[in-house]
Amino acid sequence: MLKIEDYLFGQVLLIDKPLHWTSFQVVNKLRWEIRQAFNIKKIKVGHAGTLDPLATGLLVICTGKMTKEIDSFQAQAKEYTGTIVLGSTTPSFDLETEINHTFPTNHITESLIKEATKPFIGKIQQIPPVFSAIKKNGKRLYEFARAGEEVEIKSRTVTISEFEITNIDTSTALSTGSVNVGFRVVCSKGTYIRSLANDFGKALQSGAHLSALRRTKIGDFHVDNASSIETFIKNLPSE
Repeated sequence: MLKIEDYLFGQVLLIDKPLHWTSFQVVNKLRWEIRQAFNIKKIKVGHAGTLDPLATGLLVICTGKMTKEIDSFQAQAKEYTGTIVLGSTTPSFDLETEINHTFPTNHITESLIKEATKPFIGKIQQIPPVFSAIKKNGKRLYEFARAGEEVEIKSRTVTISEFEITNIDTSTALSTGSVNVGFRVVCSKGTYIRSLANDFGKALQSGAHLSALRRTKIGDFHVDNASSIETFIKNLPSE
């Protein structure tokens, strides 16, 4: 069992973020639990890369002096798995908002889906979602979006080194017109998988949004070695 000196000197904690939690909430929860367990007033805790509330998976949490390494961890390649729904779009590019447009999918074949991944490999220009925490003119983009205000978003250069289709489910195509596509992506810092899903739909002459996302790796850190929040708390000393 780790001692308070260990946390203060610096630890890298691998946490499997649950659905609907923000990364900020996870950091706050762990910081509070460590303070309570060791009866201390203050400790530095931060995360190395935000996950959206609707995403699950690996959060690298740093404590104490290891918070100085956050930037280096953030810069490492990340791996994600998830599901893209072809045939409809949402303003947030995921399930945070309701479907706003539907598109035909009857022209989309398995070979077309796999072929459409190829232009996304390498360095690409990507426009972040308007429903994101990026700041513009002192405000978060999602604040503009929720207020219904138009805002210009500049594209950024990101790198996608792998984009693999892992599953294609057409069972709902007849009833809903949608096709569920499982994927695995390895990408650079700053890549928005929601934007990738949206652009992928356009590449298929249709529309798409993200319905599930899980971060599985950051550099050499793997979610298989991560703990749930409950397990982490259980392993802290108690009175």
